[in-house]
Amino acid sequence: MALEEIRKARLKKLENIKKAGIDPYPAESFRSHKISEALGNFDELSKAGEKITLAGRLMSLREHGGSTFADLKDGSTHSTKPQGGEPIESTLLTTGESGKIQLFFKKDTLGAREYDFFLENFDIGDFIEVSGILIKTKVGEETLEVKDFRMLAKTLLPLPEKWHGLQDIEERFRKRYLDILFNDEVHQKFILRFKIIDTIREFFRKNGFIEVETPVLQPLPGGATARPFKTHMNDLDMDLYLRVAPELYLKRLLVGGVERLFEIAKVFRNEGMDAQHNPEFTMLEAYAAYWNENDMMGCVENLMKGFHFDKNLGLEKEFSRLSLKDVLSEYASISDYTKEEEKAMRNKAKELGLDVKHKITKDDVVEEIFEKVCRPLIKKPTFVIDFPSSISPLSKKKDEKLVRRFNLIINGVEVADGWSEINDPLDQRERFEAQEKIREKGNEEAQRFDKDFIEALEYGMPPSAGVGIGIDRLAALLTDSHTLREIILFPTMKGKE
Repeated sequence: MALEEIRKARLKKLENIKKAGIDPYPAESFRSHKISEALGNFDELSKAGEKITLAGRLMSLREHGGSTFADLKDGSTHSTKPQGGEPIESTLLTTGESGKIQLFFKKDTLGAREYDFFLENFDIGDFIEVSGILIKTKVGEETLEVKDFRMLAKTLLPLPEKWHGLQDIEERFRKRYLDILFNDEVHQKFILRFKIIDTIREFFRKNGFIEVETPVLQPLPGGATARPFKTHMNDLDMDLYLRVAPELYLKRLLVGGVERLFEIAKVFRNEGMDAQHNPEFTMLEAYAAYWNENDMMGCVENLMKGFHFDKNLGLEKEFSRLSLKDVLSEYASISDYTKEEEKAMRNKAKELGLDVKHKITKDDVVEEIFEKVCRPLIKKPTFVIDFPSSISPLSKKKDEKLVRRFNLIINGVEVADGWSEINDPLDQRERFEAQEKIREKGNEEAQRFDKDFIEALEYGMPPSAGVGIGIDRLAALLTDSHTLREIILFPTMKGKE
């Protein structure tokens, strides 16, 4: 039957329900137990013969003469034990199945009229409420014998029959609600994502950081080398930008005397999409006064070790530290990039299969080689340190060429980027001016000259360290997801037409 014909048939059933004086979309439910609670206390409730009320979505119907079996599913999780019967120790990772229970509708119990009304007007996918007692069938399946039922939400479109074998992966992301409904693994993955965020939040709070909020709409995009999204505010007749990072506002709070702070922020970068990039993503930024980059590296390492359910990423071991120079030497056979001329570095990039025509400076080329060639080969948790000054315009200098900056790489993915912060306003002014020159040469991702931020620094900012952690990348890593789309509920998608 064509989809539109199914919809017309369901609209007819909707009218039947209304004509029977029943509200097909009532405002309230009288659920007494979640399915997980009913199953978790099955023996006690069954023995007592206590009537309970469940609510959820009909997932199947199996008619057998004067009786019908159905599956009811809600959003609760019925905990199970992993193979081997050992209890789960991790506070983060729970193994379970979405709450699902078998229902038993009996014509003799409900009465012929009610039973027939159910079969004629209720469909797979409808949200219903059922009351009854818990029993075990002859084959031992835990079941609710239905005494009463009620419609909670009539569906007009049928649930797809072959979602599990769906070949169009993008359709899964476009209709994430169906993906979560049909795939318990996907459902559990997103539960775990938000537990990871809770763990991060709790870690920083326990270490004396306070959570703050900074503007999403900003008069100048700053805090990251990225192309911004631009918008316009009609009332003030001014252009604004969606933030590419919260950094410069968070550091204004360091000026204001807030010594430890963090924000879990939605940020927006007008860039391409791939396995590790989405234009809208979630990141944590944290700052601590009177710390340097080594203090922050220790903090990040302790945070990562808190994800103790991991057995494959090496988080339980001490993290390595390698200079960018050593990384390029080991993974790209470049002995000392600081001594190489720009032309030589461009030739080397070409040998490695990279197109760097659009890269403006030698250090931009170095960064491209690191990101595209070296980084994917770094598997165990490693802090890469000592980056060039020109590609790190917000990091405190270590010497004339290098800055106090680190990247945390795990399994080939950049999970964190951190720094000792510039608190010399004259140095920051020079760095911004250098970025504006790079911007004039055509690099739209270069940092803007933020006069207001320079003024804030001139009032004085204590020595500080900061870090940005990509929440989506970390969640993808910890859930063994191969792309960010797998771990973002509603990733940015190209229109079908």
